[in-house]
Amino acid sequence: MSAKRSKKPSAEAERPLRGRADLPRLRRQAERDIAAHAPPELADLPADFWDDAELVWPAPKQAISLRVDRDVLAWFRAQGPRYQSRINAVLRTYMTRLQRRPRRRRGARAA
Repeated sequence: MSAKRSKKPSAEAERPLRGRADLPRLRRQAERDIAAHAPPELADLPADFWDDAELVWPAPKQAISLRVDRDVLAWFRAQGPRYQSRINAVLRTYMTRLQRRPRRRRGARAA
C-alpha cells in the first residue's frame, strides 16, 4: 500500500518572481504604509508629481558581442545584478552628451 505524498509549496513558490511587483498586495496597502517604506529621495516630491506621468516602453535591446577590458567588466559586475544595463546607461549618457555638442568640421582647430 503506497500513500500519495502531497507536496508542500515552498515559500519561494508563494513569492512573486524576482523583479515582479506583487500588485494585489500593493493595492491593499495604505498610502501611509507605502510612504513609510519609500526611499528617502521620494519624500520631497510635490503631491502632483505623478499627475502628468507618461508610460515609456524601453526600446528592445540588440544582442552583440562586445570586447571590454577585464578590469572594466570586473568593476561593473562587482556593482551587482543588471551590470549590463548599467554599462548601457553609461554608453547612452556618453552618446547623449556628444549629440548635444556642436559638430566641428574634421581638421578644424579649436579657437
